[in-house]
Amino acid sequence: MWRSPAFRANLRRRVVVSNLLHPTVHSQVSCHETLISTLRPDASLFRFSNSWVSKKSEFYQRNTFFSSSAFESCQDSPSESPIAEADEAAEDFDFSSTSTFDENDMFASSEYESGDSIFEEGADSVGVDEGIAETFVGAMAMQDEGIEVVKENDPDRVESLLSLLQSRGTVTGSVVSHFEEMDLILNEEFVLKVLGTPCVPAENLISFARWALQKLDFKVTTRVVGSLVSTICQENSKRDAYTLWDFVNEIGEKKGLVSTESLNELIGQFSRLGKGKAAFDVFNKFEDFGCLLNAESYYFTIEVLCKRSFYDWAFLACEKMLEADKLPAIERVGKIISYLCKGDRAKEAHLVYLYAKDKKIYPPRSSIDFLICSLSRNKRTGKGTEQELDKELDKETVSLALEMLNDYPGVDRKSAIKPFSSVLKKLCWIQDVGRAKRLLLEMIDAGPPPGNSSFNYVINGLTKAGEMDEALKITEMMKTRGLKPDVYTYSVIMSGYARDGAMEEACKIYDEAKKKHSKLAPVTYHTLIRGFCRLEQFDKAVDILGEMKQYGVQPSHDEYNKLIKSICLKSLDWEAAEKLQDQMGENGLILNGRTRALISAVKELTEGDLEVSSPV
Repeated sequence: MWRSPAFRANLRRRVVVSNLLHPTVHSQVSCHETLISTLRPDASLFRFSNSWVSKKSEFYQRNTFFSSSAFESCQDSPSESPIAEADEAAEDFDFSSTSTFDENDMFASSEYESGDSIFEEGADSVGVDEGIAETFVGAMAMQDEGIEVVKENDPDRVESLLSLLQSRGTVTGSVVSHFEEMDLILNEEFVLKVLGTPCVPAENLISFARWALQKLDFKVTTRVVGSLVSTICQENSKRDAYTLWDFVNEIGEKKGLVSTESLNELIGQFSRLGKGKAAFDVFNKFEDFGCLLNAESYYFTIEVLCKRSFYDWAFLACEKMLEADKLPAIERVGKIISYLCKGDRAKEAHLVYLYAKDKKIYPPRSSIDFLICSLSRNKRTGKGTEQELDKELDKETVSLALEMLNDYPGVDRKSAIKPFSSVLKKLCWIQDVGRAKRLLLEMIDAGPPPGNSSFNYVINGLTKAGEMDEALKITEMMKTRGLKPDVYTYSVIMSGYARDGAMEEACKIYDEAKKKHSKLAPVTYHTLIRGFCRLEQFDKAVDILGEMKQYGVQPSHDEYNKLIKSICLKSLDWEAAEKLQDQMGENGLILNGRTRALISAVKELTEGDLEVSSPV
């Protein structure tokens, strides 16, 4: 019965608990790892004298003892005390005899067959609290003159390392010097576990990774760099992101250490932080680091550059993306098109659309609508108040938008009224009335069904071009489709007649508008007043001004001011001007000083002429 407690005592002195075991090629060490990953002994036993271990290294070379079958055949016994077992082992067990642990004798014993095994509950339930350092103890298998030796990190040193890493601003001297003093055994699994330790400042993690990089017995791998990048990118800290990028830049020239995924994470981090220039710097380093750009690399870069209004750089990234044939998913292609359109880069967005179309990739409907409307915007040149319409560019872009309308399938075309109307409006704006009229007829035949605004765009374009008969035909077509011409429709037609001096036809349209609508717009009266003033029929103009109140429209200061000026300058009728000034006062309006001075000047001039012409 002495074999079981003695064995347990010995086991607690030698077993090392570690999640970070160095991978070995020998079966002896792999068996050792199997047992280590299962048991968690007392941390205090790690500091047991190593003298016995050096003498009994062959203890770990018994494959049968550490086999999984032996583990499965044993059962735990909760009755024995771990401390009592340790004392019993110290007094009764003869450590000088290695034959005691003969594998055949041990496993043939009835003690283990009856359930009294080395894996009793006492072996797992140590009497001292386990330390966090126990999960970080690394083991490394080495060959020393043909004898396999397992080297392990001291748990106290590992615990000191974790405390040092988790400290912030409390370490005296260089952190690296403290790393050197610990004399740690580095391997990939150990370093990965350290990098995944919570509550460690980013600068400490980077310092540890930089120190590990300089160790001759440890080779930094892509996994280590990737783990470092992933850990630091979880925090939204600008300082940490830039520090990490400096470190990646430092090791990036060593081919293979930095992966595409790590660089993509950095771009995404800078995107979340709103640092477009830094993200573009990372994007430009892919080739230098020996990494291949993928669809995510292009998309994340374009996204952050557009968000920060670096549209020129964003289009450079787009060009590289198209050349490399690395289009992202359909939804992201649509977002790229929308981003460029928001930055007034509709032509560049159209190139992305055409390339996607050639690849049988059709962006979402909303992105296509937005692109067509952007191509139909008026383009201006210059800055501030000196901006002028760029008609040549307008003609080019609206032609692109007109071609895109043909790409709508039948179902989507029926509801695409907004993009069709925007193209129709742009064609009328650039005075391409012929194509606008043809597009309107296509909409009537194939959809989407045009509304009042679509008809009004074409009617307005025709009246500006002087084609009044065609404008009236479109108005009649509008009525046949069950649409009611609105005040804007009548005002546009009246304006066309007034420009040509055909005030009789304009008044006929005005009478029809009064029948159809109980309240007209100020622009309707303004059109008639201006037309009569051009013909110097000021009496009719004054009558129209008087009718405004009858139809619920209050004359504005502008209406009175322009009419008074016209009367004074063209007919010199200061009396009519003064009457209008009095009406303004009754309506709560005050005539500006310059126009009042004009009335006084005309009055003085007229009275002076009368005095000169009268006989002496």
